[in-house]
Amino acid sequence: MTDAVSEALRSIRMHAEEERNSKNSMTRVTVQVGHCSLAVGANEVVDALRETLPGDAYLVTAGCDGACFAGPKLSVRSSDGRVSEYRNVTVGMVRKGLVFQQPTDSPPPDQSSADFSAKQRRITLDGCGILDALSLGEYVVSGGYRGLARALSVSPEEVIEEVQASGLRGRGGAYFPAGLKWRGARSVKNTPRYLVVNCEEGEPGIFKDRHLMEGVPHRLIEGAIIAAYASNVHQAYIYVNAEANLSAERMRVALEQAYEAGILGENILKSRFSLEIQIMRGAGGYVCGDETTLLNTMEGQRREPRQRPPFPTEAGLWGKPTVINNAETLSSVPYILSNGSDSFAEVGTEDAKGTKIISLSGAVRNAGLAEVPMGTTLREIIFEMGGGLPEGRELTSIAVGGPSSGIFPVSMLDTPITPGFIHESGVMLGAGGIIALDDSVSVVDMMRKLAAYNAAESCGKCTPCREGTPRMVELVDELIAGKASASDLNDLRKLAELVNAASLCGLGQTAGNPVLSALHFFGDELAMMVKER
Repeated sequence: MTDAVSEALRSIRMHAEEERNSKNSMTRVTVQVGHCSLAVGANEVVDALRETLPGDAYLVTAGCDGACFAGPKLSVRSSDGRVSEYRNVTVGMVRKGLVFQQPTDSPPPDQSSADFSAKQRRITLDGCGILDALSLGEYVVSGGYRGLARALSVSPEEVIEEVQASGLRGRGGAYFPAGLKWRGARSVKNTPRYLVVNCEEGEPGIFKDRHLMEGVPHRLIEGAIIAAYASNVHQAYIYVNAEANLSAERMRVALEQAYEAGILGENILKSRFSLEIQIMRGAGGYVCGDETTLLNTMEGQRREPRQRPPFPTEAGLWGKPTVINNAETLSSVPYILSNGSDSFAEVGTEDAKGTKIISLSGAVRNAGLAEVPMGTTLREIIFEMGGGLPEGRELTSIAVGGPSSGIFPVSMLDTPITPGFIHESGVMLGAGGIIALDDSVSVVDMMRKLAAYNAAESCGKCTPCREGTPRMVELVDELIAGKASASDLNDLRKLAELVNAASLCGLGQTAGNPVLSALHFFGDELAMMVKER
């Protein structure tokens, strides 16, 4: 890195270390506050701690580390380095002083949390749940912005080559090579160019981007600056879901800190590169996750997709070249620039490099967020990290990839997660949602829920999606009501295939997948319903 950039980052780090060292004699109390733990009283726990905190202690607010099942989580680190950890903390526990016991009296280790973390490989989520989410200094002391400093010390083309060599693909669902997208936008002569960070994340069962924004917001900012530098972009936007208020607030604070420290704005870290970043709130709706729909809403137009080509890298926001990257994608970039492409590429498989954040929910004991190497199997995720199902409940199927994907039977548990389609029936990894279903949920009911969601979220612009998705729901309803015939099942299959083939955007082009996968894997059961009724 150049001397000026190196010195600028060193100065920030020195001030941060001084601040940290000034608290070495105090007890650090860290509470994990995320959108998940807010639902079970995390803010109330924080308020109670502020009222009862001893004079030799200070309070830190972190994001959720992904073990949502254990929230609110709290850790107490004494001045001699001893740590006590607590899960499912309540206001009553705080007021009784239970969280300030001596480590010898602290609760036994949380084995479920240990199992949940055992096989994870943390790259994007590193430090999440540990670092003060509201502190630039803690991020820098932990190694933050080293990747940016290195990027600014080489040419944009060298940055692109490093990212391409790592094998990093987009993590929003399409898995397009990140470096290739940056090079594509950079090669278009039309200016200005824009960068849009897609944090819409409007689909059910997916909550990874919110954890990143709430737990390590500076990592996302660092990745965005590197992407902008490589793409020759000087204006960027972080597009945050309209309902993700905590995420937006954490990003706002982090952006203010970055500007104040000279990490954003003119001549970043004393370099010749400048960048402005603004937050824009989403228009709401699953279809806004489609990159061209997202662009339309940013321009104040209808919430519907555009025809492609031209692609956004050629003509995106306001007709200018635009790079659109997912939050998880950009949060992987600082690691690559800090540690080298080989370090990232050695994780995962030969054809699928790096890690993937999995949003795990449903009937598992340990619902939450897990970052695992590509190639990890569904069995490992559900039974080792997820802890399996509670006693007396049996896994019957797995919904993978959200409403744009499909449903697997238990026989597919050893399927590894890889980019794109993981089965020819239409099941794909997508943004990484995995929902474990037990015997209280029938496959046909799950198929209907996913199909109905896609129908409700259709923007209505193209006829196949507008008319086809509700008709699929009607046919499923007839099946449930016992009114369907064998020919109706055949019609359902053809309709799902037609909607996928003829729709305009990604939502419509995958809306038939829940139906197609259910017919593929559970066709005999569905046919039996017709026969019996």
